[in-house]
Amino acid sequence: MDLDAGVDDPVAAARALAGSTRVTLGIARRPWEAELQPVVDAFTLTLGGPDVDADGRAHVTVRDLDAAVDAVMGAVERAPRASLALANLLRVNARLLHDPAGVPDALAAESLAYSMLLAGPEFAAWRAGRPSRPEPPIPDDAVLLDREGDLLRITLNRPDRRNALGRGLRDALINALDVLAADPALRAELRGAGPSFSSGGDLDEFGTAVDPATAHVTRLARSAGLLVHQNRDRVTPFLHGACVGAGIEVPTFAETVVADPDAWFQLPELSLGLVPGAGGTVSVTKRIGRWRTAWMVLSGERITAEQGLVWGLVDRIEPAARRGD
Repeated sequence: MDLDAGVDDPVAAARALAGSTRVTLGIARRPWEAELQPVVDAFTLTLGGPDVDADGRAHVTVRDLDAAVDAVMGAVERAPRASLALANLLRVNARLLHDPAGVPDALAAESLAYSMLLAGPEFAAWRAGRPSRPEPPIPDDAVLLDREGDLLRITLNRPDRRNALGRGLRDALINALDVLAADPALRAELRGAGPSFSSGGDLDEFGTAVDPATAHVTRLARSAGLLVHQNRDRVTPFLHGACVGAGIEVPTFAETVVADPDAWFQLPELSLGLVPGAGGTVSVTKRIGRWRTAWMVLSGERITAEQGLVWGLVDRIEPAARRGD
């Protein structure tokens, strides 16, 4: 919808958009009147040109509006099922997150959508173009633990694989978080060794579960994001380099997230025919709103540490947030 053209009945338009199951996009080259804000709020996403104020969680201001619209439309055309699942999932989870106790339900909703898409043709087409390979054996030091008094340092230690959160590294991280959860006196720092905090899920493992139902059950039972959420005031992630997919979805469950100036964030799952599956439609949405989360997924663009700070994706920027610096 072109917001510059105005809307005859904003109340009716907002009601219709709020009840829509489609991916809906607002476009504005200039600021809109206050009476149109409910319409903007009802879209999946609104894109504004350079003359639109960047403030406001319900829209994203871009330098090249036409290019941004083309990018979003192209993403939807390439993965229509995943895009539709994303739009509806973000609406559901935004409502669930109004309740402070809604995180587990929102994670369950995300897992259902993700598991369904694993059986879909868009993911199958991606998988066919990238045959999976067996993951190398997980070493005993995949996650390092170092306790100093009441401080527990947790370090993802697979720099050779950019700390990709495959099953082995995920389980080792969960075990480390269980140590934190078992001792209320502990607080933890979470870091990644090497050039990146985490490049996200291990692509070689995607779609290798026995079946989508089993994948859903496993995702609910083995959720590093939920453990971070449950201990959110006692674990502080320090992010640097690439923080992709699960590499930003899991740490943003924490109450305070620190980023190195070189950190960058990306949610690329739609290019695989999927939605975020490590909790991103919950943790990221809780921090920056469903509209900016939609932009991150639909565009697949990298978000800098500075932009992440402005949006609230991270809480502060500190040089040398990586381990050992």
